[in-house]
Amino acid sequence: MLNERVRILIVEDDPDMAELISDLVEAEGWIPVTAPSAEAAAGVLARESVHLVLVDHNLPGISGRVFAQRLRAQANIGIVMVTAAGSAADRVLGLETAADDYVVKPFEPIELTARIKAVLRRTIPSLKPERDSEHEPAALRLGDWSVDLANRRAVCRTDPGKSLTGAEFALLEILAETPNTPVSRAQILDRLGAESDRYIDRNVDVLVLRLRRKIERNPDLPRHIKTRRGKGYVLDTDDGEPSP
Repeated sequence: MLNERVRILIVEDDPDMAELISDLVEAEGWIPVTAPSAEAAAGVLARESVHLVLVDHNLPGISGRVFAQRLRAQANIGIVMVTAAGSAADRVLGLETAADDYVVKPFEPIELTARIKAVLRRTIPSLKPERDSEHEPAALRLGDWSVDLANRRAVCRTDPGKSLTGAEFALLEILAETPNTPVSRAQILDRLGAESDRYIDRNVDVLVLRLRRKIERNPDLPRHIKTRRGKGYVLDTDDGEPSP
């Protein structure tokens, strides 16, 4: 069970939704703190420490997306975006934001709490349950990166301060499920819960480019995240050097 002293900031301008999420947070033994806007949330963060921020995309004043990007630039804190199901752009917000994960409204309570727990375990090592080292899966080695899919962690050995966003890690997970096998844009979109249209297809390409820039030693000559023309993208897990 995750630590009951965990504090979660809920940035939501709808009082009913804020109350609903607060009840879910309290039911898990966490401490909810609410703010109706990004400006109010900034004030909360200046006064007290929180472990995770749950922020609505559509906020009055500064948008949730801008707030998340600013927060990510200033602090190493878990961020979960809440997006609206009615907008295609909202459904792919996880491809473009600095958040660790995103949840689509309307959501099931069990889904929201599961995603919060996953982010907390990634961002706060002390919250992880004990594991049997004999059965601990080996980390995936991709160039300078060590990727622990079971615990949803990716560490760059040469630059520990570098990290993957939730959307970037989600893409890596999708490709890692079938290594060395092409995954089409449509399959990626389906796993990300997005509708396939031209706008979103382009965002998948942008997300792949972003992941390459972080994972690959030379993004222009990708060693691990490759394109298969007409088939999609493939994760090459062979960590040997490319042939000349």
